[in-house]
Amino acid sequence: MAARYCFISEWLDPASGILWKYQLFYYPESKEVEMVDIKNRRHFLKRTKYEELKASLLYIGSVVNIFSRQLKLTEYGDEFTRSKMESQSERTLAMIKPDAYKNMGKIINAIQQSGFLISKMRIGKLSKEEAGEFYAVHAGKPFVDRLTDFMSSGRVVAMELVAPGAIRKWRELIGPTDSNQARAEAPGSLRAQFGTDKTFNACHGSDAPDTAAEECNFWFGPGRYPGKCDLAAGTTLCVVKPHLVADGVAGLVIDLIQDAFEVTAGGLYNLDRNAAAEFLEVYKGVVPAGEFNSMVEQLTAGACIALEVADRDGADAVEPFRQLAGPMDPELGRVLRPASLRARFGLDAVRNAVHCTDLPEDGALEVNYFFTILPTAA
Repeated sequence: MAARYCFISEWLDPASGILWKYQLFYYPESKEVEMVDIKNRRHFLKRTKYEELKASLLYIGSVVNIFSRQLKLTEYGDEFTRSKMESQSERTLAMIKPDAYKNMGKIINAIQQSGFLISKMRIGKLSKEEAGEFYAVHAGKPFVDRLTDFMSSGRVVAMELVAPGAIRKWRELIGPTDSNQARAEAPGSLRAQFGTDKTFNACHGSDAPDTAAEECNFWFGPGRYPGKCDLAAGTTLCVVKPHLVADGVAGLVIDLIQDAFEVTAGGLYNLDRNAAAEFLEVYKGVVPAGEFNSMVEQLTAGACIALEVADRDGADAVEPFRQLAGPMDPELGRVLRPASLRARFGLDAVRNAVHCTDLPEDGALEVNYFFTILPTAA
C-alpha cells in the first residue's frame, strides 16, 4: 500500500478571523494532497496533484502553501505519520558567531548544500547580559567573561535547522570546538575554514536534544526577541524570494551581497497574502493586475529572507543596491547587467531572485515594514 502522511493544520481566515483546522494528507509517491475540514467533517480539497509541496517541508511548526492557502502544521494526524516523520525532522540551533558574520553567505550555502532546512532565522546583536543568559551553563567558568564579551561584540545569525539527525549532522559540519584542531582533523569543516581558536570558532551548535530545544526557545520562543538590531539610516531592503530559498541558493546570493555591502539586520519570514499585498501595494496599478497577483503569490509561496542592506561608506544604499539587483526582468538583465543578481539567479519577471527598494524615499519605509511592523522573524 502506498504511503500516506497525515497532519493537523490550521489556517487563519484573514477576512473573518476564524481559525480553521484541517486534516492535511500527503501522498509522497504520487505527489498528491487532500484536505478535510475537521469541524464540518467534509472534504475541503479532494485528492489532487500538487508537486509544489516537498516532503522536506512536512514537520511540526512548518508553514506550507497549498494553492495559495498557508497552513501551519500543528500536530501529527496519526501514529504512522509520527513514527515515519518525527525522526526525519530533528531540530538544532545553529549560530554564526561575530568572527564569521562576514562569511554568513558562505556558511548558509554550506548549510543548504548539506541538506538542512532553515526553518527559522534571525540576525541579532546580543548584549553582554543576553550572551550570559544564552551561555548560562558556563556561568562561573574562567573563560565565560571572554566568551560573553566576544559574543556581544558584533552581529550573529541564529538559525533553527531541521534534518534527520540534525544535532549530530550540524556538529560534524562545524567540526571540533578548537579551530586549530579542526584544521588538523576536519579541514573541510566550517570552524577549520572560518574559525581562529577555541572561542573565536565561527559557529555554535547544540549538543543534545534538550539543549537544542532550550537554545531554539531562547531565540525564537513566544515573545522572545534577543539581540534586536537598531535600524540604520540610508539603508535599503533586499528580500531573497521564496523560489531561491526553496532551491537552496539563498546563501550564494547573500555572499554576493556581502561582497559589496553590509548586512545590518535580517530574518526569515513566511508572509501571508495580506502582508505581501500590503508590502507590494506601491506596484499596484504600475504593473498589470495579473503580474501583481503573481508577485503576491510568489512572495507567499514559501519562506523568504529579508535583509537590511547598508553602504559600507555610509552613503544611501538604495540606488547602488538596485544596480546590483539588476532589471526586474532577468532576461533584460542578462543583456544589460549580466553580473546582476536577477540576471544570474532570476527565472522570469516574477521569480526574479530578489526584491529591492526602488526609490530612495522608500528605503526606510520598506526596512521598517519588515523589521518593525511585521511580526518578528520566524
